[in-house]
Amino acid sequence: MPIKMERRLRDALAGTSDKPPRPVSPLELPFRLEKLLTPAVLKTLRPASVLVPVIRRPHQLTVLLTQRSEKLRSHKGQISFPGGRREDSDESAAHAALREAQEEVGLDPASVEVIGYLDDYPTVTRYRVTPVVGLLPPPQLKLDAGEVADAFEVPLSLLLRKDSYERKVFSRNGLNVPFFEIHHADRRIWGATAGMLYNLMQKVQGA
Repeated sequence: MPIKMERRLRDALAGTSDKPPRPVSPLELPFRLEKLLTPAVLKTLRPASVLVPVIRRPHQLTVLLTQRSEKLRSHKGQISFPGGRREDSDESAAHAALREAQEEVGLDPASVEVIGYLDDYPTVTRYRVTPVVGLLPPPQLKLDAGEVADAFEVPLSLLLRKDSYERKVFSRNGLNVPFFEIHHADRRIWGATAGMLYNLMQKVQGA
């Protein structure tokens, strides 16, 4: 089963690239908000990258996620991928994602095979995030306690099922803004992280 799942994943991401022009994730925003995401606005967003680490376990593939430290200024305690803002020294989106993953959870960049990219994801914090999908063997993690409180894995098979995603809504400035939410064990995965995983599910289901 892991071999078949890996093949589906590779097929879904074949041909994706971090080179511009990059596709933008369909956020399913209300029309009034969707109109605001013009090409000019997208250009003002700061570039960032996250790594979507897919781990080869003996009987299944899993996705590594982190729980952000309570010490951080923003999004404290939330579930996320390893990643962050792209620096001038980063050669590519993949380089930035791998650098951040090494800093946050101790992943060896040489152990990760980058197999493709999801659509760019604009965030309310004014970042344009490029999700980089990589395959790797079971890692030896070393968490940076200042940034990461915990790390855990979710079966990829669960994340590729459409019924794993609940559509929720929050209100901001008089607008009802939709988002996705996933529950696994006692974890709540929502917001941008769930949105990127939903994009992954769409790509694999459509492959």
